[in-house]
Amino acid sequence: MSPHAPRIRIGIDTGGTFTDIVAFDETTGTLTTTKTPSTPSNPADGFINGIDKVLTMLGDSVTAEHISAVSHGTTVATNQLLEGKLDRLGFITTEGYEFVLEIARQAVPDGYGNSYFWVKPDRIVPADLVKTVSGRLDFEGGEVRPFDEDQAREVAQWFKDQGVMTLGVNFLHAYANPVHEQRMREILTEIHPEATVSLSSEVLREYREYERSMTTLVDAAVKPKVAKYVHNIHERLDAYTGVGDDSALPFYIMKSNGGVLSAEEVVHQPITTVLSGPAAGALGAGLIAREAGFDQVLTCDGGGTSTDVTVVIDGEPALTTEGTVGVYPSKIPMIDVVTVGAGGGSIAWTTPEGQLKVGPQSAGADPGPICYGNGGLEPTITDAHVFLGRIPPHLLGGEIPLDIAAAKSGIDEIAGRLDLTAEKAATGILEISAWNQANALRQISVQRGLDVRDFMLATFGGSGSLLACTLVDVLDLAGVVVPHDPGNVSAYGLLTVDVKNDYVQTHVCRDDRLDIVEVADLFAGLTDRATVALEGEGFPASTHQFDRSVDLRYFGQAFEVRVPAPAGAITRDWADEVTRAFHAEHRKLYGYNFAGADDQFVEWVNLRVSGIGPITRPATRSIASADGAPSAAERAQTGSRPVCFDAVDGFVETPVYWREDLLAGDEIVGPAIFEEFGSTVPLHPGFRARVDNAANIIITRTNGQEDSK
Repeated sequence: MSPHAPRIRIGIDTGGTFTDIVAFDETTGTLTTTKTPSTPSNPADGFINGIDKVLTMLGDSVTAEHISAVSHGTTVATNQLLEGKLDRLGFITTEGYEFVLEIARQAVPDGYGNSYFWVKPDRIVPADLVKTVSGRLDFEGGEVRPFDEDQAREVAQWFKDQGVMTLGVNFLHAYANPVHEQRMREILTEIHPEATVSLSSEVLREYREYERSMTTLVDAAVKPKVAKYVHNIHERLDAYTGVGDDSALPFYIMKSNGGVLSAEEVVHQPITTVLSGPAAGALGAGLIAREAGFDQVLTCDGGGTSTDVTVVIDGEPALTTEGTVGVYPSKIPMIDVVTVGAGGGSIAWTTPEGQLKVGPQSAGADPGPICYGNGGLEPTITDAHVFLGRIPPHLLGGEIPLDIAAAKSGIDEIAGRLDLTAEKAATGILEISAWNQANALRQISVQRGLDVRDFMLATFGGSGSLLACTLVDVLDLAGVVVPHDPGNVSAYGLLTVDVKNDYVQTHVCRDDRLDIVEVADLFAGLTDRATVALEGEGFPASTHQFDRSVDLRYFGQAFEVRVPAPAGAITRDWADEVTRAFHAEHRKLYGYNFAGADDQFVEWVNLRVSGIGPITRPATRSIASADGAPSAAERAQTGSRPVCFDAVDGFVETPVYWREDLLAGDEIVGPAIFEEFGSTVPLHPGFRARVDNAANIIITRTNGQEDSK
């Protein structure tokens, strides 16, 4: 191709209802966005349909050969864990530790007051599928008892005879020395070669046996399905673009930690994708909000099935290694996301006692809400919005017509059950949905000591902005940022993230006894592993970036605090800088520290390195100013329609604006409706909207409380 030919990088986020596509032309810097219905029966169909659609939009001069890379956010692992649809798993561990899964942790969800009601979930591996092998290492990796190869062969043969095809291996202290686990895999490969095997020393080289066992087993559980999905997508993609094995198109999968990884590597570490889709959205929204001038943001990603929320400070989403997916803890670095079953397809229903409930059941993409006309019979959040006039009688710019009369019939039916007017039933459905989202937002903010009154809310996803004004009232937020093309922010986020690999090594030692040379050697080893991975991804050495961090605690504490470690030579002064950062972070989190106490010691626990391969990010969008232009009403208003914002006030005639025609500096006071190709933003009475230079809509109350920008 000519050096001036288009180089198209594509981000694709597959959701429960729609597949979102953003194409970035690296030559011209332009972005093109679109959506296409998801295909749950075979997600690869929606994936390829999306690529074909966006290339068609780019014109005849752009073809599949101009695609330079594809990045993808997937919920395959997430959905498998949430639904609990796991195949039979086997677990191989050290002799004497066969009940590590049953013992687990003493903690009860929601505190000990829940002890009387909480039912312990089924273990991920039943007791009869746990086998042990003799052999023992100490916490420094020294061999206490040799590995019993004869017993290992018996175990491998037993699992083969039982037809157990997926196995997790976690031997005591394998984080310090993986030799016993590696030998176990060699024996499994010899005797039971068809088995899928995950080793704890490769999944999570970190101490705490229960968490390491669970994380390893979750990795093993999702590996077959993720591998099949990725191979299917990759084959279809290569066939579509016409490339061969020698020139395979770069294909990346979003990871839970905020980076991407090549599809070839993802199949070896599938657990890293358990929050693939939500992570991309949080990163994209965080970047957009920071560029808009807001450094404290709650993100709200509303889709067709669920809503994902997280905290973003200074453009960086909060990370955790204490996350769970469903009932399964996964101790890997992941963006701290809370998910609630409140999306556009969430079904409204009534209990036998006559209470109105919304979700978590969803109509999904097929059959979808009643208004889709595809056979849906139960009213959903989307049906309520359509009936109330808050969204137009079509989606995707007219590609998907909506049946308002059918939506009304569904709302009327549930209103009759509740002995309410249709307007009260519909607004009640939306209010319950808003409170579901608000509770999730409180969980990641108020319950962690943050004052949400100082935070803006960044709403995105196809349904994320529909309840924005209600959430401001419920949570008393500073305001809302609605990005341009909010339905495609997750796909946009896929184009803004670097390739990223995380490596960890447990090294427990008191700070006053720290061997600086040993710490330097361990960090060098982690950096070497990250370097090899980046080279395998095709990044030249000159572009490699490395972030170091350390988990520390006060001696006697059970859990750690992670702090960034500076670059440069590892010396005693360097270590002192790390401990000072720990004291400061501990005070920030818990309100106290022991920085000046001679009888309190700092303990180092885990050393971490992230290897980063940077990519070219799309430039910030900029639109023309409204100065000197006709008024927004003359320029962008397409008409009006009756909209119900409050059941008491009923339907009021409300102006409708086409968002693409709004300019920087436009200010509109509610009530109003903003429409664009992939989403709609209702502006309630009592709120005003301002358009900034990047085409974001900034929503604040009209009672004098302005945004902080």
